[in-house]
Amino acid sequence: MATLHTRSAARMMMAPSVLLLFAWMIVPLVMTIYFSFIDYNLLMPSDNRFVGFLNYKFFLTDPAFFDALINTLVLVLSVLVITIVGGIALALLLDQPMFGQGIVRILVIAPFFIMPTVAALVWKNMFMNPVNGLFAYIAKLFGLQPLDWLANAPLFSIILIVAWQWLPFATLILLTALQSLSEEQKEAAEMDGAGFFSVFVYIILPHMARAITVVILIETIFLLSVFAEILVTTNGGPGTSSTNLTYLVYNRALLQFDIGGASAGGIIAVILANIVAIFLVRIVGKNLEA
Repeated sequence: MATLHTRSAARMMMAPSVLLLFAWMIVPLVMTIYFSFIDYNLLMPSDNRFVGFLNYKFFLTDPAFFDALINTLVLVLSVLVITIVGGIALALLLDQPMFGQGIVRILVIAPFFIMPTVAALVWKNMFMNPVNGLFAYIAKLFGLQPLDWLANAPLFSIILIVAWQWLPFATLILLTALQSLSEEQKEAAEMDGAGFFSVFVYIILPHMARAITVVILIETIFLLSVFAEILVTTNGGPGTSSTNLTYLVYNRALLQFDIGGASAGGIIAVILANIVAIFLVRIVGKNLEA
């Protein structure tokens, strides 16, 4: 009886916070769904007639939508590959005893704490600038013509910037998993004649599998909404070559002033993100149960 009373009291105390959190999440979603069914343009705010699924039709048939969808998938998959492979390599490197190991680990993790806008500006002006950037200076040293990265390879440039930001996160998670591996297992395998490659494939990699799936899940959720790096560097261009779904919704809302179309795009992006998230959660769940 006392336990039941305690649980009821705990639920009553938690109720205001839960209701506030629920309202904070559900009110913007309901408003977005409402705007997605009306013709609401900021240039003509009084003309907000109901149009049904017309906004969804226009957004899905927009020539920029397919490009944005492909760019989003390429961005997410490319960054995942770079961060997972690079994270494993850095984790193996940082796990080795070295002078100043603590300082090296801090320096490796530091980029993750830099704001996306600042990171994009640093890469844009200090690394990828075709006149004064570091990459241009290196190209001139070898007698090559400097490349205007953001104009000639915009999506690849965005991938580099985002991967540089998320590589420390993957490294930290994978290094933590690697350090939980018993040294006795590796020593026993080495005594049986196993080389580094065999130890890595049959002992280290399976041990890091759960950490890898967690990194994939968390990164994917955030990578689907990359925005600041695109806004600061390429503005989605040239054309739509570096436009993802998030930037396309921003373009429709604040550059074309079409709130109805942007709301429909936002709902579509949320649905696609949830499909990907559910798929990844199932993969992670199966991996954790194994």
